[in-house]
Amino acid sequence: MRIPQFIQPSFAALAILLLAAPVGSRAWQAAPSPTQTASQEDRQKMMDRLHITSLRNGANGSNPQASNYANYDESKANPYPVLPNPLVLKNGKKVTTPKIWWEQRRPEIVEDFDREIYGRVPALTPGVKWELVKTTNEMNGEVPVVTKQLVGHVDNSSYPQITVDIQLVLTTPAKATGPVPVIMEFGFTGPARGGRGAPAPAGPTWQQQVLAKGWGYAIISPTSIQADNGAGLTQGIIGLVNKGQPRKPDDWGALRAWAWGGSRALDYFETDKAVDAKRVGIEGHSRYGKATIVAMAYDPRFAVAFVSSSGEGGAKIHRRNWGELVENVAAVNEYHWMAGNFLKYASTLNWNDLPVDSHELVALCAPRPVFISAGATEGDGWVDAKGMFLAAAGAGPVYKLLGKKDMGTTEFPPIETALIDGDVAFRQHTGGHTPAPNWPTFITFAERYLKEPAPLRSAR
Repeated sequence: MRIPQFIQPSFAALAILLLAAPVGSRAWQAAPSPTQTASQEDRQKMMDRLHITSLRNGANGSNPQASNYANYDESKANPYPVLPNPLVLKNGKKVTTPKIWWEQRRPEIVEDFDREIYGRVPALTPGVKWELVKTTNEMNGEVPVVTKQLVGHVDNSSYPQITVDIQLVLTTPAKATGPVPVIMEFGFTGPARGGRGAPAPAGPTWQQQVLAKGWGYAIISPTSIQADNGAGLTQGIIGLVNKGQPRKPDDWGALRAWAWGGSRALDYFETDKAVDAKRVGIEGHSRYGKATIVAMAYDPRFAVAFVSSSGEGGAKIHRRNWGELVENVAAVNEYHWMAGNFLKYASTLNWNDLPVDSHELVALCAPRPVFISAGATEGDGWVDAKGMFLAAAGAGPVYKLLGKKDMGTTEFPPIETALIDGDVAFRQHTGGHTPAPNWPTFITFAERYLKEPAPLRSAR
């Protein structure tokens, strides 16, 4: 109802009313940004396509007095304790040989992840032309290095309205006598999510630790591939392939797009004589830890992975009630990471209706080595360290089927215990939401796989 002019309050009176408004009232709620509004509209379009009218609320990670405060009680953490069996075909038959795994069971699992969780990468994606923008000879600590700034120009001839330029920086030891292993990081370009970060520890950086082994390192910017918001789904590589149109329910989300970009960087490494492209590892933390496990699962060329604090949507068991939930990832600030179909499991369906779970995502990495890590519950509880451990343990039977070693236990270990004797590994450190304390352990683990190849022997 319109208020008559003569009884409308003055601006001064309005100010008094606003100041007197109780905390949490509409008067104190900030207006959504244009990006938030566009994201809300995009998610609503997807909900309409799925005939979903509402989504369940996620866990509240900041207010212990909230009725939906995140659960950190292990006795309440497993409402759905039975996980899908990665070694049972959909027809009920058991997987008893590697051949059945590769030809039947693994494709079944990939199809479920494609359709329901991460979305499908289009059968045809544009090519990428890499440009060397700048080469710098410099020092990192006491090590002379060569740093290359590269831009991957994605072919946009099919839709020139959208431009995608992948940002990549590669650093290798200047005195290397041949191609070197490289650890590539999905690099943060904004504030982290998922827990409280910890101050950088004293001592060498992760890059310096890598250089000390004679390896190189690279950092790729995920947001140069695909924006980290729903408003950007009609831009970036997803928007380019879709020619600016909204996604279909099984189209890829940002995690698959970031992983696709990581694979395009690996394409470049195969052309660079300074890099041994068969010994490239991949690392990421928090949301980029999610991208790391997805990249490792889908691209068999990556040699080893360091999956740090990936949480829900990453290596955490979806069926776990601990910290971040499926419903949180379906929220407007995160849904773009996943396929549109993922929203169903925060609405008309539940976690137990998911056809797959994250232990099968880890299993898709087999037989290649994966190191899964997190921080202490105090500071990193949101990502559910035990839920990620259970995913690593649940992938163990697939590793063993393929002739590799599992972690050697299904019992959650004491904090700071390094389970790195197998090909799937785990460690929880005492720090907060940071990968830093686990870098030395990962490097020890990775060194088994990235050491110099054995010299060729005579056939005699």
